[in-house]
Amino acid sequence: MKRPKLSSGEEVVKAFRPHWKQLIWPGFASVVAIAAIVVLFVFAEGTWMWVGIAATIAIWLFLAIPPLIDWLYTHYVITNERVIVRRGMIARHGLEIPLEVINDVTFHQSIIERVVGSGDLIIESAGERGQSHFSDIPDPDEIQADIYRLRETRMVALQGAPGQSAAEQIETLARLHDQGVLSDEEFAEKKTKLLGQI
Repeated sequence: MKRPKLSSGEEVVKAFRPHWKQLIWPGFASVVAIAAIVVLFVFAEGTWMWVGIAATIAIWLFLAIPPLIDWLYTHYVITNERVIVRRGMIARHGLEIPLEVINDVTFHQSIIERVVGSGDLIIESAGERGQSHFSDIPDPDEIQADIYRLRETRMVALQGAPGQSAAEQIETLARLHDQGVLSDEEFAEKKTKLLGQI
């Protein structure tokens, strides 16, 4: 997977593809196609055999390859600054949601999805984007918790914790800068602003 360009101080916390259950249908179609080709080799002869094999391969390509390509070329990346989605092999689609504009993260799992560890994730953010719905996310409850944790850290880094004095906020900023949450530029800008309040 080609990593997205990161800003100074930005780090990848988690990178993953959709849940493996998206591969069940391509796998099933492949097994059926192989079985059909074997049957054609055994029971058909001449032209009919080759026509049947060609038809089987064409149907397999139509049914199995698109979901496989979709799985291979869909990437989710969560950094300490944003949620990034990249989709597509030829025609590409990208989505980036800064952590500080995320208002709510919810997940939904059916009984079967809970058993296999997948589900849907809905991220609600401010602005034009509104709700972003993502299907077949592995361990969506864990992803939800990670996003909330990273968002809280990001908000503290950008605004300071409520009730903190300017000196305490500078200490917090220095710690976040050392951890790589804040870039050099962000740290210098916020430190200068806080020093003006002392």
